[in-house]
Amino acid sequence: MRRHRNVKIVATLGPASSSYEMIRALFEAGADVFRLNMSHGIHDDISERHRIIRQVEKDLGRPIGILADLQGPKLRLGVFGAGAHDLEDGDRFRLDLSDAPGDGTRVQLPHPEIFAALEPGAMLLVNDGKIRLKVESCGLDFADCVVEVGGTISNRKGVNVPDVVLPLAALSEKDRRDLEFVCELGVDWLALSFVQRPEDVLEARDLAKGRAAILSKIEKPAAVKAYEEILKVSDGIMVARGDLGVELPVHSVPPIQKRLVRKARAAAKPVIVATQMLESMIENPMPTRAEVSDVATAIYEGADAVMLSAESAAGRFPVEAVSTMDNVARSVEADPTYLAIIDASRVVRRETVADGIVAAAREIAEATDIKAIACFSQSGTTVGLVARERPHVPIIALTPLFSTARRHALTWGAHCVIVPEQERFKGAVLYAVRAARAAGFAQESDQIVVTAGVPFNVPGSTNILRVAPCDERLISKVEPG
Repeated sequence: MRRHRNVKIVATLGPASSSYEMIRALFEAGADVFRLNMSHGIHDDISERHRIIRQVEKDLGRPIGILADLQGPKLRLGVFGAGAHDLEDGDRFRLDLSDAPGDGTRVQLPHPEIFAALEPGAMLLVNDGKIRLKVESCGLDFADCVVEVGGTISNRKGVNVPDVVLPLAALSEKDRRDLEFVCELGVDWLALSFVQRPEDVLEARDLAKGRAAILSKIEKPAAVKAYEEILKVSDGIMVARGDLGVELPVHSVPPIQKRLVRKARAAAKPVIVATQMLESMIENPMPTRAEVSDVATAIYEGADAVMLSAESAAGRFPVEAVSTMDNVARSVEADPTYLAIIDASRVVRRETVADGIVAAAREIAEATDIKAIACFSQSGTTVGLVARERPHVPIIALTPLFSTARRHALTWGAHCVIVPEQERFKGAVLYAVRAARAAGFAQESDQIVVTAGVPFNVPGSTNILRVAPCDERLISKVEPG
């Protein structure tokens, strides 16, 4: 099974998509990676969904990526005696540490770390920004605020603090338990919420111990400011526009998205654009034109993947949502304007031998009648470098490691194939040719480019490039003996 597009689709699993039949249907409709949301579902549910994904993978013979999305710290109000109160613009309202039931003048905010970081003038956003409170005075156990935007305030609504870097670790105790559980389960990616600084990523990496790649969710203004440092220590990025749109002016999110995507691509690290992409499809079988345009914009920008959240996890039309994303991606990538935009945004890197090899592979493929670029990779680094070039021909990623193939299910254009470990380049070429022909990328009369590192099975050693015929009878001429 091959995809007729390069951008990947991430589908979140949930109550609407937890059976074998539905998960298989989502994969066949176009999902490349499945997201397990650790904010919802007990460990037994997560374990069962993981088992089903691996069964679908076995039955269909294609590597499937699994991303576990850690919840992160949740900042919430306490409870009200009457359940809810209406706040008007200009009202005074206090947040404090007292556990007494709230009323129309105050409520508990059980997070002393927030009070420790607040300063007068800071904004507090309640219920996804629907209520805006401006801090007038504050101390270690209170914040007196004026209501700038009123509304109904009620029990345990979420609180966002966009103006300060909070002295909170990205990993709560629940996250630490979940991280260990999913790493032992065998997920491929860990999505880290509430990232504010590179140290947050390094802590997760230390706990993961190489068992999963680390994907940093950029959802806070502090993360945008520290993005380059966070990117350096991350294996991938998720642009979480929903939270960014709460904590930043909504009109600033599109240019931020564009910058984040381009920098991740330049670093040869996969980047997902996520949240509210086809939200109307939670209840409707057809998306709005604005949503289709939103998905298309992310693809034109060069994102590696686009993601469905509630649309596939709890919506009425999960398969249709995946199919819609697949159709949008194929339409965009068939547009000549897409190729022009992607080529214009390509970052030229010539810092290592591997950089030169993959750049040459792209140029040869586009200057001649080459049908695919096949790259052998132990760690997967070369696959990312080839994908960074955004070649006009398919990328065939060959590896002996299931972990590498599954992680690159998230990488733009990568068609991942498991092959035996190789000792000689001629054997590698043979497997590359067979993979290209089996997937329908090439025929016997065609040629492909093959890159590899010699000696084999040494991570980061890409140092050879050959143009190889797809006629197996001619492969002996690629290398003597």
